[in-house]
Amino acid sequence: MGEPDDAAVWQLDDERALVVTTDFFTPVVDDAYDYGAIAAANALSDVYAMGGRPFLALNIAAMPPDLPTEVTSNILHGGADIAHQAGVVIAGGHTVQDKEPKYGLVVLGFVHPQHMLTKSRLHPGDLLVLSKPLGFGTTTTALKREQASPADVAEAVGG
Repeated sequence: MGEPDDAAVWQLDDERALVVTTDFFTPVVDDAYDYGAIAAANALSDVYAMGGRPFLALNIAAMPPDLPTEVTSNILHGGADIAHQAGVVIAGGHTVQDKEPKYGLVVLGFVHPQHMLTKSRLHPGDLLVLSKPLGFGTTTTALKREQASPADVAEAVGG
């Protein structure tokens, strides 16, 4: 059909298509709340990238059994706050035990089939809108390697 996209799309009728994605990853910052918020925003962005509007999400988490409850709570709280800001309901989810924390969302949204954005529909000269400055991924990778400056991390998390 074309290049792989950020989410799966299933056309329901002439006016609506369902957009579905799953996105989760290991911590990219040290603060649990910020990590949850970043992971949730990243998952929601997959639906926005397709031109859709998310409406429902499920938490997906893998947490070490010895991780303090308040850390897990802060991760989930960060994700819930971002979902709430986007007008998205988190309706449960699933958690398993794992050695390293992982968190994200399964997100469902709607898009009009004629307004759907896909990589195969891109053409030279199309307008590109950046939702955040370039380099944030580089900063979070540097953070994981303990090579990021505190100022760069603060900008990436607060930006």
